Amino acid sequence: MRITIVGAGFSGSALASELARQAGPGVELCLIGVADSYSRGVAYGEARSEHLLNVRASELGATPDQPGAFADWLNLSDRARVSYLPRLAYGEYLHAQLQTAVAGSTAAFNQIRQEAIAVERASAGFRVHLADGSDFLSDRVVLAVGALPPQALAGVGPRLAIHPSYLNWPWQDGAIDAIAPDARLLIVGTGLTMADVATTLQRRGHRGPIVALSRHGLLPRAHGDYPPAEIALPPAVLQALHTHAPREVLRALRTLTPVVDDWRSLIDALRPHLQNFWRGVPMPQRASFLRHLRSYWEVVRHRIAPQLAEQLQALRESGQLQVRAGRLLRARRGDDAVEVLIRERGGSALHSERYDALIRATGLDTDVERTTHPLVAHLRESGLVAADPLGLGLKVSDRFEVLDNKGGAVRGLYAIGPLLRAQLWEITAVPELRSAARELAGQLLSATAAARAAGAQRLAVAG
Repeated sequence: MRITIVGAGFSGSALASELARQAGPGVELCLIGVADSYSRGVAYGEARSEHLLNVRASELGATPDQPGAFADWLNLSDRARVSYLPRLAYGEYLHAQLQTAVAGSTAAFNQIRQEAIAVERASAGFRVHLADGSDFLSDRVVLAVGALPPQALAGVGPRLAIHPSYLNWPWQDGAIDAIAPDARLLIVGTGLTMADVATTLQRRGHRGPIVALSRHGLLPRAHGDYPPAEIALPPAVLQALHTHAPREVLRALRTLTPVVDDWRSLIDALRPHLQNFWRGVPMPQRASFLRHLRSYWEVVRHRIAPQLAEQLQALRESGQLQVRAGRLLRARRGDDAVEVLIRERGGSALHSERYDALIRATGLDTDVERTTHPLVAHLRESGLVAADPLGLGLKVSDRFEVLDNKGGAVRGLYAIGPLLRAQLWEITAVPELRSAARELAGQLLSATAAARAAGAQRLAVAG
């Protein structure tokens, strides 16, 4: 029985490690990922030294039963355990965890350091095609590709789209290092990616003005200096969660917020309930949440390290960083600058402005219908997967099996990671991802055992 995991970021590596620890002889595991970030992922393997984790070290163990394992691996002091470390260190931890699991496994393990470009049905399961032209058969395939590549910004003209002054992804090929220190910059996006960009620019000694633009103009909120006290949700909030109505939950939270010492405690207490809550939210209410409340939720849910928040505040107080609410309507390459049209939020007038560079920093993308990701686009076009109509990833069953374009479960084809947002919403951070990895590992091995038993029974009958 061969199980192939496509994607060697956190989700793929965590799942591979779980399978390596649990699987026995007769199971072959294949983990496919690009060489540059293998077993680390883009978030942790291609980060820069100044980029910090957004979670305390004490909470980032790769398995659900050992949340402190990352801090233990680094042998951190009590004070350091509640700090925010460089993301590169976490990438090294993930790599070490995988290699340890592989070394101790009784299952066969094949680490393939290249890109998978296609997965097709085959009589024995699936045929996986690699970038070098080779292919192989697999009984089970798990899509763990992480977030999808960023799409081009709407309104960007064709000349600008291929010009160095447009950075569709700031970390690609060191593009950000080519920005002149005095350049006037427009960053579209005010979330976590923008915070990373601002940190890197500051580290490089950037002196020019920076404008960060998003629809609501909201910056991520900061973690406190110390972990907030844990609280239990009162019956009113629990009852609101059972209604599967976002507005009812919001109404209940508003009555509770004034009496909670730290609002972060309230957000953290909600997390264990959010996957079940989201499963029951009807599609129209999901769409309404995404349109009206998503931005406000994400700035309090996805928080940044206190020291990073201080850096952003210092940039704003100095006047170098300006955060604005509005929309980029058009951007084109002029003779000597990027010429843009911006409409401020709540206004009707259009503002014509000029910048030396335009940077896309809009963060997580899970829109399967519009993606250019080679493998996901191929699966979509072949009908083997179906896109969530709200752009939240793939349609899947409760068992993480992918649904095809006719709504049927594709037996043996699974997904894990951010592409499950349509099903679970809260599935982009380590605590939820490591739990999903353990759950899916159990399902895969149970299915493997059932297939073996069925095969043995058929042989016995034939004999």
